[in-house]
Amino acid sequence: MSETQAPAIEAGTPAPDFTMPTDGGGSVTLSALRGKPVILYFYPKDDTSGCTSEACGFRDQLPDFSGLDAVIIGVSKDSVASHDKFKAKYELPFTLASDKETGVAEAYGVWVEKSMYGRKYMGLERATFLIDKDGIVRNVWRKVKVTGHVAAVLKALQAL
Repeated sequence: MSETQAPAIEAGTPAPDFTMPTDGGGSVTLSALRGKPVILYFYPKDDTSGCTSEACGFRDQLPDFSGLDAVIIGVSKDSVASHDKFKAKYELPFTLASDKETGVAEAYGVWVEKSMYGRKYMGLERATFLIDKDGIVRNVWRKVKVTGHVAAVLKALQAL
């Protein structure tokens, strides 16, 4: 982790731009999506129970998000190959981006110290950012609990 961690991104601030590799051998650049709202969600690991539930929740509600012209991007440290398998297994119809070097997670303040069974390690905090069509962060959800989260994001998007 860098010594000077980026300040946590708050609602009302410009979303840090990024370009990341994505599933299917592509790439995604946030600034290229201007004109559409973006749901940028960070999750710890492909094909684990909570991450799968969250991804399938966004998948199942995709018509509601698409109807509002929103783009959904899931981000983890997993490789593009891992994303390809995860996406195929659960038929995920949105982009999964690989932040292998954690630069984007650090910029958004979600690369954090975690603790499991007394062991401390660095990992991705489950967090979601709703970015408006002008590139401004409108809502931030940190330490996300999966149950009810997709509905909360959809409600906030509808309120934009």
